[in-house]
Amino acid sequence: MIKVKICGITSVEHALATAHAGADYLGLVFAPGKRRVEKNKAAKITAAIKNLAEKPLVAGVFVNLPADEINQTANYCRLDCVQLSGNESLEYCRDIELPIIKAVRIAHDSNPAKIQNEIEAVFSAGLKNRPVCLLDTKTGGKFGGTGKTFDWELARCTPASYPVMIAGGLSPDNICRLVETIQPWGVDVSTGVETAGQKDISKIKQFIKKVKNLDSKNYADITSNQSRQKD
Repeated sequence: MIKVKICGITSVEHALATAHAGADYLGLVFAPGKRRVEKNKAAKITAAIKNLAEKPLVAGVFVNLPADEINQTANYCRLDCVQLSGNESLEYCRDIELPIIKAVRIAHDSNPAKIQNEIEAVFSAGLKNRPVCLLDTKTGGKFGGTGKTFDWELARCTPASYPVMIAGGLSPDNICRLVETIQPWGVDVSTGVETAGQKDISKIKQFIKKVKNLDSKNYADITSNQSRQKD
């Protein structure tokens, strides 16, 4: 099943709504920006969802911070994984204690060979835990949350055996097209489920429902085709 990550959560209310809607990951941003959460608030959010029957994994999003600072914050806030969205080297990644989501930024001049090499480098880096790669749009000096899409055809080069999320400009309006185009391992959305710069619970629910419904339909179609082939 396609994994859904809702990023940029800043309140307990939105965290609970996101969890109940069926998200697989919940993102808390510790990097500078309008969605940044302080450690105390982040700890309250993780505490609020920790006993849910269907608890999403909580990812802390960091950009170019010392590894020991990230490890301390992750421990204090009881995070499940760490998303590195800056220019962190693979040597640096080995010092992170939790599982990693490593961002690979897609520029206008990116090509399939370059993207595949970057992804394969992450998975062959000898990290403590199996990582996830996140393909996101590179826009100027920003490190995510731009609301801009990239050419999804470039994501076709990603090896099927690697868990790779697609981010950048996703929304309830275009998520079906993405899923039908490349069937990603996971999807990540932030700006696309906001209204006037704030998380919109109805959009979050709509986004997750569309992914899960379409994913279930695709699974049913595959199973049906396999059954007919056996006959």
